[in-house]
Amino acid sequence: PIPRREEDRYVLAGKLAPTDVGYADSKGKPLVRQSDSSTETLLDPPIKVPDPYGWMRDEDRSVPEVLDHLRAENAYTEQLTSHLDGLRTDLYEEMLAGIKETDHTVPTPQGDYLYYTRTFEGKSYKSFCRAPLPSSSSSWIEQAKSWDGTKESPILPGEVAYLDVNELADGKSYCSTGQVRTSPTSNLLAYTVDFTGDEVCGLYVKDINSGAVVDHDDKLECYGAVQWGADDGTVFYLKMDEQKRPYQLYRRTIGSDAPDELLYQEDDELYWVGLSKSFDDKYIFVSSRSKETAEVHFLDLTDPNAALQCVAKRRKKVLYSVRHRAGYWYITSNVEGTPNMRLMVSAAVPNSEDQWTDMVDQNGNVMFNGGYERSISGMTSFASHSVATGREGGLPQVWIISYGSTDTLDVDGFVQLKFDEDAYDVGLGSNLNCAADSVVIAYDSLVTPLSYISVPLKSPTDLAARTVLKEQEVPGYDRTKYGCERTTVRSRDGSTDIPVSIVYRSDVMAKVKSGEPQPTHLYGYGSYGACMEASFRGTRRTLLDRGMIYVIAHVRGGGEMGRQWYEEPNGAKYLCKKNTFNDFVDVANWLVDDRKFTSPEQLSCEGRSAGGLLIGQSINEASELFKVALLGVPFVDVVCTMIDASIPLTVVEWEEWGNPNEEKYHQYMMEYSPINNIKEGAKYPSCLLTGGLHDPRVQYWEPAKHAAELRYKSSTESGPTCIKIDMTAGHFSASDRYKYLKELAFDYAFVLDQLGIAKEETNE
Repeated sequence: PIPRREEDRYVLAGKLAPTDVGYADSKGKPLVRQSDSSTETLLDPPIKVPDPYGWMRDEDRSVPEVLDHLRAENAYTEQLTSHLDGLRTDLYEEMLAGIKETDHTVPTPQGDYLYYTRTFEGKSYKSFCRAPLPSSSSSWIEQAKSWDGTKESPILPGEVAYLDVNELADGKSYCSTGQVRTSPTSNLLAYTVDFTGDEVCGLYVKDINSGAVVDHDDKLECYGAVQWGADDGTVFYLKMDEQKRPYQLYRRTIGSDAPDELLYQEDDELYWVGLSKSFDDKYIFVSSRSKETAEVHFLDLTDPNAALQCVAKRRKKVLYSVRHRAGYWYITSNVEGTPNMRLMVSAAVPNSEDQWTDMVDQNGNVMFNGGYERSISGMTSFASHSVATGREGGLPQVWIISYGSTDTLDVDGFVQLKFDEDAYDVGLGSNLNCAADSVVIAYDSLVTPLSYISVPLKSPTDLAARTVLKEQEVPGYDRTKYGCERTTVRSRDGSTDIPVSIVYRSDVMAKVKSGEPQPTHLYGYGSYGACMEASFRGTRRTLLDRGMIYVIAHVRGGGEMGRQWYEEPNGAKYLCKKNTFNDFVDVANWLVDDRKFTSPEQLSCEGRSAGGLLIGQSINEASELFKVALLGVPFVDVVCTMIDASIPLTVVEWEEWGNPNEEKYHQYMMEYSPINNIKEGAKYPSCLLTGGLHDPRVQYWEPAKHAAELRYKSSTESGPTCIKIDMTAGHFSASDRYKYLKELAFDYAFVLDQLGIAKEETNE
């Protein structure tokens, strides 16, 4: 398809007058050009940013020309790749054969029940189940392990399916549950569900025993979070504003005709509101959080007359999170400007910021001081112990903190769990019982399928005392055929070592060592401080078994090496964002020139969302280095999107990328925004861009505009540019697990075809 270009169309960045295009939204409301807290200077006069395909933006998803264009793009992509039907079928069937379609998660004790989910062969969605908790933990563990594997048999005696998502999804093209919470008496169920992919949910309360929905308002639209109060009569939920930003906390009385009570409202558009509950069920926490500043309020559920109170007032560029145990706040924070989060404690009182002190171990040493070597990202406090998660040495870690008693914060033990592999992923599994004497962790690696392990809190280093609750079964997988390694690549500035994780078939690596370059797939993300872990993915075998090497570049902008890997001055945020793209290209060059794994004709790359930004700009910077690129729901129209405060997430994201309306950031962002840096006449790799029509995070028009601009400017020697828009999904692709695998098979078939691999499997 050749969409029309409007060469005189533009978006204005900077300070606008009421007569300027873009001054107000579609309803006439003036749009903010910068945050209230910003002290930066707006561009004045404003600068025009070309937007020749801006007509593709349709907020209502109803303009015939736009929808017809998207359908034409989908038809073109299908036509261009129709010869891959056989290969896509093979890939899908291999992916499907590599999973247990009828399976279950690890049962988790809570109250009088064990909770878990089940999946069934042929059914697209999971079913939430529970069974009575027997008196002996060993009995249910053995019973779950002895399940015969059939869909007819219960996992545990007395099993009840209390929410079947397949029934919710009946007749729907999309269905994704948000949070699913049982009430304090275990008799009721509150859940949220999104039926469009736009992340706007409905709220339902169901009687578990009768199966009847006892509370639901068709007109109520909310965010996905929901929490119960102190009893079965109250739930808390969040509402969103027009930009789909959660900003209001409501209390709802089940079955009451009275209006829901507004408890909290965040008017600053930089902040998102979050909702959680303390592990001991004593407090509701409502957080207001921007990318750089946080404020948390609490509601005491033990006091029916309690009002929201603030844990600590917001302070610019101070982030913090709160947990509760034994009358104390356990706080992770970067207060005083530490590069990583500290672990601090204070009495559980309002306005506690002056009481925060670093938490020390049994020897008086500060456990997490916010320094460069060790970072803490999460904490779960049981009655007798706390379990901290974070990073050290570039890898995820788990620490067990033990206390002298259940009512003190005096530490008498602090140990780090150790693992044998050089690279792995570890974190907490499902833990619902605050009084538990063990913690469930989840462990896997590039070559080790996922295991859930129960670790006794009193003897966490005793390997013999650990119990493997469940190991992921991967039919047909032979670990001995595969290898992996963790290494580093020196950045172009010579000052930074970029971690790289590599997985491969051993026979393929033998060819590399004998001097034969092999096809290689390079994956990256590099934003928001998010970590791309060295975890197991069974679907990856479809590439590995066809001779590909799979590489993860842990580029700056992520959090693999701590928050300093993300923040200025040496990470990849604001005015050092280009480090993300430079690191990725440096790793690609290393694969070709130094390790000689591959060649540009054999190298593919992939990223999703902000990872799509990474891929879009990396192929601008080094278009000759890649043969094929996958850009999933890619954030590629950075400047035009970040100018416009009416687009969901824009204002919140000003503290991630910068604000192109401001003099400080505009030119720098223009220099890396992928759509604004496509090289005229350059030879580009084959590109497949995907999007979701209802995506609120990266709007569908970004990949649509980018594909058109790529075709318009790139050389005729470039590979094909294809776009595939899911007309029924949002940001997170298909909610149907079978459809998701088919979409992944579509992507991988495109890569294999463009690399010239597995031609015998195509329809040709």
